[in-house]
Amino acid sequence: MWCICMAECKIENNKMKCNCTYPCSRKGMCCECILYHKSRGELPACFFQDDVEKTYDRSIENFIRIYQEDE
Repeated sequence: MWCICMAECKIENNKMKCNCTYPCSRKGMCCECILYHKSRGELPACFFQDDVEKTYDRSIENFIRIYQEDE
C-alpha cells in the first residue's frame, strides 16, 4: 500500500498553485489528489499545461502523447 506521511498539509498554499479546474473535495490536498488519480490510472491536473488540463483527459496515455509531441 502507498502511504504519504506529512507533518502538515498546507491546503491554502497548495490551492494557489493548483491549476485544476474541476470542482472537487480534494483541491489543495495533494496527497489525496495523487492517490485518487493513481487509483484511476490517471495523473493529477498539475502534470498538465493549463490548456490540456481543461480537457479533463488526465490519462497517462494523453500525458505521454503530449510530451512526445513537444520533442
